[in-house]
Amino acid sequence: MFRRLFFVPLLWIVTVYYSYRMMRVDPEACTPEEYDYWGLKWGAAAVKLAGIRIEADLGGINPKGHYVFIGNHQSNLDIPVLFEVLKGNRIRFVAKKSLFDIPLYGRALAHAGHICIDRENRRSAMKSLNEAVDRAKEGISPVVFPEGTRNIHLEELMKFKVGGMIIALKSGLPVVPVVIANTGRVMPKGRLTIDNRPVVRIKALPVIDPAKYTLKEREQFKDDLYEMMNAAYKELLAQG
Repeated sequence: MFRRLFFVPLLWIVTVYYSYRMMRVDPEACTPEEYDYWGLKWGAAAVKLAGIRIEADLGGINPKGHYVFIGNHQSNLDIPVLFEVLKGNRIRFVAKKSLFDIPLYGRALAHAGHICIDRENRRSAMKSLNEAVDRAKEGISPVVFPEGTRNIHLEELMKFKVGGMIIALKSGLPVVPVVIANTGRVMPKGRLTIDNRPVVRIKALPVIDPAKYTLKEREQFKDDLYEMMNAAYKELLAQG
């Protein structure tokens, strides 16, 4: 009960601490492992604080592989959960601008190499997508939530936006669709308490070669990906 009621204030304390530690890292003077360290520690701490159980089926993906990850989005817990599950893949999130405006935390996000996207400014958004492509080519695995926001209707996925497909096609990296179920039950959008009884289920679908599509076919890529992920999501939901 204590954990369910006080998770959010405890998470903010942990987030401030790890943000401060991240800001002290010099990306030019450290190894990739040192650069990734504090983000991974934050994700592990958040998952432990929440007291959630995760069942992950990552299929045949390389635990240290270089990919573009495309995932559905239900909860603020999605980010620490993915940090925990994909800890070897050097992930960075393509995240909305408002997160980068949060004092200290936003600076730490930028310092850690996460990509800010301003969906209200088309020119800025395209610049951010190109930045994500550049980061991918440098060895980072971008994580994109193509629904664009947290889904509050948990029966099916929301329609996808095309930005994630552009990142995948321009970077040429293999694409891993990742379906997440039940984080929206544990911590729905707008709620300040959690219910950590549901099992968080994650399933990585078969890797997609982006060479199957051209940049002009990005809408078809988006639609195919949605159909595949929505069907897999409903199968996960059926497991409870």
